Amino acid sequence: MNRTEAVLILNDGEMFEGEWVGAAEPTVATGEIVFNTSLSGYQEIVTDPSYAGQIITFTYPHIGNYGTNPEDNEHPRPHCRGVVVRDLARRASNWRSTDSFEAFLAHHNVPAISGIDTRRLTRHLRDSGTVPGAFGIDESSVREAARLEVPTDGVDLVSTVTTQNAYSVGDVDAPFRVVAYDFGIKATILDHLVGVGCVVEVVPASTSADDVIARSPDGVFLSNGPGDPAAVAHAPATVHALLGTGIPIFGICLGHQILGRALGGDTFKLAFGHHGANHPVRHEKSGRVEITSQNHNYAVDVASVERAVSITHVNLNDGVCEGLAVSGEPIYSVQHHPEAGPGPHDASYLFSDFVALMAGEAMSVGA
Repeated sequence: MNRTEAVLILNDGEMFEGEWVGAAEPTVATGEIVFNTSLSGYQEIVTDPSYAGQIITFTYPHIGNYGTNPEDNEHPRPHCRGVVVRDLARRASNWRSTDSFEAFLAHHNVPAISGIDTRRLTRHLRDSGTVPGAFGIDESSVREAARLEVPTDGVDLVSTVTTQNAYSVGDVDAPFRVVAYDFGIKATILDHLVGVGCVVEVVPASTSADDVIARSPDGVFLSNGPGDPAAVAHAPATVHALLGTGIPIFGICLGHQILGRALGGDTFKLAFGHHGANHPVRHEKSGRVEITSQNHNYAVDVASVERAVSITHVNLNDGVCEGLAVSGEPIYSVQHHPEAGPGPHDASYLFSDFVALMAGEAMSVGA
């Protein structure tokens, strides 16, 4: 198969050569470039709405080996701006595969570039931090697009991925009724909630606290999602209005950050974020180390939180807060992804903790 030569250029001038793949019509793809260290799960990563506004670089050199299938999508379509790989497999070998990864990218019109020295690119991003960039087949157009591209700071990306209409998932006779704010929710999260006995009403990110309370939920879930939590201006105020109601609240990733801001805290951008399925996190209560899946560029500054909270989890790579629980209230959140999808599953107990709270029992995450 003949492929067209392409270039990837970062906002700071760094250039990489490769080949255009993915979307059938070559164009100029632009976005904030991040790297993901997962060894598998490329389909789940590309279809995770949390990557809206970003170009995903896979550090694992061979991507596409086991193909794709409809069951592994985390969202109906990808929201990432593009994909960067070292070697895109030309053949897929797996009994579950229905199509190749390259065909999957083309079907969803996702731009991609292969043949990139992803090791050099990753080392550059690690040293320089997340930077905007662009790739395409015309160097002059790509260079100009890279120069003009800006980071995702201050951009409300949640509005581009949230559902427009409320919908329900799970058995209506399930023991627990949960209202889930869709900031960019993953399908695997819904599967886990249903799996522990919940019927889930998924509502748009703009849904008011009064609307949620009127639904009489046993619990409220704050989902993952893309971008800068400070840019989702309405969400922290909405969550703040739910504090003190006695309704258990559980947040993941962006939901964790929004809860932190609802509690009066600040959030800050990490140099190159946490993206991968191999991040070690210490569970503070037990001292146990869990290997976790992560995808976020921002973190909560716990020292700035105005309410009394306990830190429940800590990232062992850089000391970032990975979880918090509100003192005296049935409210907790984690920065990592306990639903994983496809793995690891060390933190999946957090869904059972949510059920325990809704049943009026103690949870295991608290200090």
